[in-house]
Amino acid sequence: MWEEKWDAENGVSCPPVFSAVPWSQYFEQQQDVSVSEDVFRVYRSGSDGPLLVLLHGGGYSALSWALCSTAISRRVTCRVLAMDLRGHGASQVLHSDDLSTQTMSRDVANVVKACYGEAPPPIVLVGHGVGGAIAVHTASSMLLSSTVGLVALDVVEGSAMELLHTMQNFLKGRPKSFSSVDEAVEWTVKSGQIRNLESARVSVVGQVKRCEVTEGDQSELSLVSEVVVEGNQEVPDQNQIKEKTAAEVPEAEAGVYRWRIDLSKAEKYWDGWFRGISNLFLGCNLPKLLLLSGVNRLDRSLTIGQMQGKFMMQVLPHCGHAVHEDTPEKVADALASYLLRHKFAEARGDTKSASYPFTR
Repeated sequence: MWEEKWDAENGVSCPPVFSAVPWSQYFEQQQDVSVSEDVFRVYRSGSDGPLLVLLHGGGYSALSWALCSTAISRRVTCRVLAMDLRGHGASQVLHSDDLSTQTMSRDVANVVKACYGEAPPPIVLVGHGVGGAIAVHTASSMLLSSTVGLVALDVVEGSAMELLHTMQNFLKGRPKSFSSVDEAVEWTVKSGQIRNLESARVSVVGQVKRCEVTEGDQSELSLVSEVVVEGNQEVPDQNQIKEKTAAEVPEAEAGVYRWRIDLSKAEKYWDGWFRGISNLFLGCNLPKLLLLSGVNRLDRSLTIGQMQGKFMMQVLPHCGHAVHEDTPEKVADALASYLLRHKFAEARGDTKSASYPFTR
C-alpha cells in the first residue's frame, strides 16, 4: 500500500511520501484532559449518538485511530474519543511506569467522566491489542455504568501469551532512533508494522519524540519542550520537563527521534495484560465483537465461546496486527454492522441501505 505510483503524464514513477500528516485532518478536536495531577491527550469527533472510546495498543497512540474513526463516522452517527494511554503519546502522568491493567482501566473511566460527567452517553469500548485488554478489564469491572458494548481488535490470550516470549527480541531489533519523522514513518511502513502509508503518516507522530543531543555528552539526550495547541498553554509533567510532538518540530533542527515509550521496561506488566483475558471477555454481559487478522489466533476458550454464539467475530485477511490502521474501511464496516445490528447507532445517509455482513 506504499509502493511507488506511476505518473502517466510525465512518464515517471513517483516515490511514496513519508512526511507527517496533522491530526486535524481526521479529528475535530484535540484536548488535554486533567485527572488529578495527570494530563491525558485525547482526540474527539461527533456530538450525537453513542460514544466510541478508542484505546490503542502497546507502543501506539490515539492517532492510531485516525483513519478508522473518520471511516466509522461516515457510516453511522456517533461520537468518538481516542485517548493516549498512560505512558504513551502526549499524555503526562506522575507515574508513567505504572502500566497495570487496574491503573489504566481507571484512567479510561476517569478521562471519560472528565469529558462527559457522571452520566456519559451510551459507551462502546473499542480496544486494539493491549488497549483491547484494557477495554475488557474496564468493562468487566463495570467502571463505566453506561457501557453497552465491547469490541476487541486482534487481542487473544493464547496467542498473546505465546508472543510475549519473543517480545524482547522484537523490541531489541527495532531501530533505537531516527533522524527524522519521515524516516520513522518509512521504517514503520517498510517493516510491515503499519501497512497503510496514509495511516502511518499520522500515526507514527504519536509514537516518536524529538530528543536533542547535549553538547557536553553526545550520549545524553534532553527532551525538547512540548507546546500544547489548545489555548496556547503549556502543560508540565512532574519534573517540569516538556516534550514537543514530532509534527510541531522543524526538521532542520538538530536532534534525533526516539520511541516515546520503552516497552521493554514494562515487561513485569505483560503477563497481567493478557492472562485470563479470554474468560473475562466471554464473561462480560454485553454484546461483543472480536476482529482478528487471522483465525489461527483464536485460543480454546474463544473457539468454544464463538461456537456457542457468545460473541460476533470477523476475520480480516491481508492485514497485520494493526488491523484498524491497515484496513480502516473494513474495520469501519464491521463496527458499523455491529452498531446497527444492536441498534446502538443510526446509519448515515446512503449507508442506511447498505448491506453489512452482520445485518444480513
